[in-house]
Parts: sequence; C-alpha cells; structure tokens
Amino acid sequence: MSAHDAIVVWRREGDFLAGRYSRAHEWHFDGGLTVPGSASPSVVRPPLSREDAVDPEEAFVAALASCHMLWFLDLARHAGFAVEAYRDEASGTMGRLASGRYWLERVTLRPRVVFAGEAPDAETFNKLHEDAHERCFIANSVKTELALEPLVVSHITESAEA
Repeated sequence: MSAHDAIVVWRREGDFLAGRYSRAHEWHFDGGLTVPGSASPSVVRPPLSREDAVDPEEAFVAALASCHMLWFLDLARHAGFAVEAYRDEASGTMGRLASGRYWLERVTLRPRVVFAGEAPDAETFNKLHEDAHERCFIANSVKTELALEPLVVSHITESAEA
C-alpha cells in the first residue's frame, strides 16, 4: 500500500521549563505545502497558541470530512449524478474517557450537496453517503463515532444552466 507522510516542525519560543512556550508549529506536506499548526486556543490560551492556525482536533475533523466527500463524489459520479457543489460544516465534540483523558468522541458531518441536473431520491442519496462512510479510509481508522446529517440543498436543471 501507499505511504502518507507529514513532517511536523516546532522550535522553542519562550520559557519551556516554566510551561510558557509557544505551541505554534508547522505541518509540511508533499508538493511543498506548509500549514501553520497550533494547540487549540481552547486548550492553550493565546499568545501561547495561534488562533489563525489549524489545531489537531480541527485537522482530524477536516480529514474525516474530506475523506467522506471524496468518496461521495466518486460514488455519485459512478451512479450518474453530477455534483455541482459540496459544502460540509463538520464539527467534533470532545468528551472524557472513564480514565479522565479527553478524546474526540463524536464527529458530525453536515454535507450540503448541490446537483446539476437530476438529483438522487432520498434513499439513493442516503445510500451514497452510507457507502462513502463505509469506504472512507479515515473513518475506518478511528473509534470516534461519526454521524452524518446530509442534505440536498438544491439542484440545477439543464435549462437553468443555459
């Protein structure tokens, strides 16, 4: 199988031993993309975290949402449905394990899909989402409950596109 790599780089800024150090860091991906990362400001208050950076919890939610979307688009295409737009306002909820440790116990995906031309009926639409969930590599890799709340926002007819 393929390997998927990321390089995480952090350098000390501040008083490390006193716990007053920056949690800002960088994620480096293939192709030269660099994404600013940080601890969540809800966990480590600014200025020791960066509100304009991606925190690991957000990245986890985004990875689940992206993986689901990519599978949905592929399955919809194979089923003959033209997707015009897709937007997912996904969210993750933190919880506590019996041991007292925190975890992302639930991720809710809220995909809103716009179709060009014919849209699938509700049963087919939901089945496409169920199949996307079953095939998502990220969803298959975690124990967090993943909830789906898909919605067809609208569809564009052939005559409306002209």
